[in-house]
Amino acid sequence: MSMDKIISRILLFAACSSTAILALIALFIFKEGVPIMAKSGLGHFLLGREWAPVEGQFGILSFMIGSLWITLGALFLGVPLGLACAVYIAEFAPKKWALVLKPAIELLAGIPSVVYGFLGVIWLAPLIRNHMGGPGLSILAASCVLAIMILPTIVGVSIDALQAVPVYYKQGSLALGATHWQTVRRVLLPAAQSGILTGIILGMGRAVGETMAVIMISGNTISIPHSALDSVRTLTANIAIEMGYAIGDHRQALFATGVVLFFFIMLLNIVALKISKKKF
Repeated sequence: MSMDKIISRILLFAACSSTAILALIALFIFKEGVPIMAKSGLGHFLLGREWAPVEGQFGILSFMIGSLWITLGALFLGVPLGLACAVYIAEFAPKKWALVLKPAIELLAGIPSVVYGFLGVIWLAPLIRNHMGGPGLSILAASCVLAIMILPTIVGVSIDALQAVPVYYKQGSLALGATHWQTVRRVLLPAAQSGILTGIILGMGRAVGETMAVIMISGNTISIPHSALDSVRTLTANIAIEMGYAIGDHRQALFATGVVLFFFIMLLNIVALKISKKKF
């Protein structure tokens, strides 16, 4: 057997192994979570407002709304800032300055999430509480922290997408009399939109799946929020907080929460992919 066939089979085995592991994880989560959803009723489980495991109440509506608010808030704050940083570094910053800025932003990804949560509790939460009201530990605080945490992903992928645009696109636009900013806005950004959206999707996945920082900064109140200054508990935070002591139906309800989170992320990705097909 030739070396090319051996390497090809090794790569095929690695690809199949990764897919099989993902399938087994999904199968295990569904096996553990679906029974309690069938027992309680899917509508009651998804739309119920009461989460009281001792009383057999497993409604996760408040967790879903909290996760959605925090994720959208993080994207609302992080995407414009990340895209602006990427455009500046890729197109406007001097080369020496760009060589410093990009690694500095990428270093943010190496900071443990617990550090972000600690800084949010110490600095951000009191600032929000003193100047805007509310408990401080809130949707707004969690969104701000997550917006910073997803910046390295959005900035890094967006820079690569902008730099991957063929140089003659830019040269042709400038030759026709367009300014540098007009070239960026009307030529480079539309040409790199698929790569930029990939970075946004990856950042969104980071925001949805983040646990430790959200536990520390969101307030963990089991209630439906009415403003960005209210405390909430997310799907991931609920699983992390209660899985250590959950048994029986309570444990199954947490796995069912994981099933909902699985579909929640899939839905967000589908929406993002639909948006990617539209032109700027």
